[in-house]
Amino acid sequence: MIFRPAVRSLCTGAVVLAAGVTAIAPCAALAPRPGHRPASSTGSSAGSGTHAPALPGQVSALSWVVADATSGDVLASRNAHRRLPPASTLKTLFALTVLPHLPARLLHTVTSADLAGVGAGSARVGVVEGRAYRVDDLWRGVFLSSGGDAVHVLASMNGGWQKTRDEMRRRAVQLGAQDTHVMSPDGYDTPGQYSSAFDLAVFGRTGLADPAFARYCSTRVADFPGGLDSSGRAGAPFQIQNTNRLLGGTQDVSRYPGLVGVKNGYTSEAGNTLIAAARRGGHTLIVTVMNPQDSTVYDDARSLLDWGFAASGKVRPVGSLRPAVARTTTAGAPGPAQAPPDPAIVANHHSTIKKSSTLGGFAAVGALLVSLSASLWLLRRRMRR
Repeated sequence: MIFRPAVRSLCTGAVVLAAGVTAIAPCAALAPRPGHRPASSTGSSAGSGTHAPALPGQVSALSWVVADATSGDVLASRNAHRRLPPASTLKTLFALTVLPHLPARLLHTVTSADLAGVGAGSARVGVVEGRAYRVDDLWRGVFLSSGGDAVHVLASMNGGWQKTRDEMRRRAVQLGAQDTHVMSPDGYDTPGQYSSAFDLAVFGRTGLADPAFARYCSTRVADFPGGLDSSGRAGAPFQIQNTNRLLGGTQDVSRYPGLVGVKNGYTSEAGNTLIAAARRGGHTLIVTVMNPQDSTVYDDARSLLDWGFAASGKVRPVGSLRPAVARTTTAGAPGPAQAPPDPAIVANHHSTIKKSSTLGGFAAVGALLVSLSASLWLLRRRMRR
């Protein structure tokens, strides 16, 4: 049977469209999933680029991160999402959670209940029962002396230890810190408590954007209210110094030029931990170091900061500290970060998108094939006439 050119053209089109079914549907299923780029969860990674300096070889921390505090770009990392005890660096999350709730000038007279539960061996700034303290004094006790006693009093003022713990957990979720689980708000070694170098960098970066947090974490020396004498009268204030040696400097550790905080920590389980930020030429870097094995935490942080400033603008980011999910205001500008959606919900949502796209592709092709078949049938009827 000889077909006319029009019929032959329609048949060819039908064959091409039918063959295209297998191409259209998979393309829809392979659509990329939105989200920020995470830093490497295992091993070391650093962005490549022209004239990028080599990573320092002497860093022995189990995990670390180097990030741009302004953009949130992660420049390099090792085991960024490894879950480890955070020690007192967790106090940064405590501050992010509680600072907005308590006015700095608010006076509070400490009770025995406020100080109940301070862990044995926990660092203390010298808070005493019966003494009235301003909130800003207590925060200096937290940031400079890592005082667990000050943390307990502030948590009590915030509604209690458990309430504060639960609020910290929610705050971590809001910030996209998925490697953090809070059991003790002061960072005291507690089973089931952990964080990561990545999450600590998120906490430090977020804190630096808050003027009060930034002021406390960068203070080298301050006066703290004295205790009470035998007659109940307040004693003279005494001086406290920031235990972050890169900030204040000691005989063994020189100050790091341009350092602006943030928080150090130590426990027997966590080893030494540190969040440190430094500014140079209007550029701010943040590094986190967890549990160095063969070197000091300050040597590791110094080497990573030096590398970060040398590598700035020469490497491509390997991840981002920015939350994966952010709210958008009515004007279309990014708004405050919201809690990331449940992973199961995300998976189902994207599965729905893929399925809908695939079915849509088949439906469109099917409709075209039906149309072509109808056209062929009409042409054949005309040929028989």
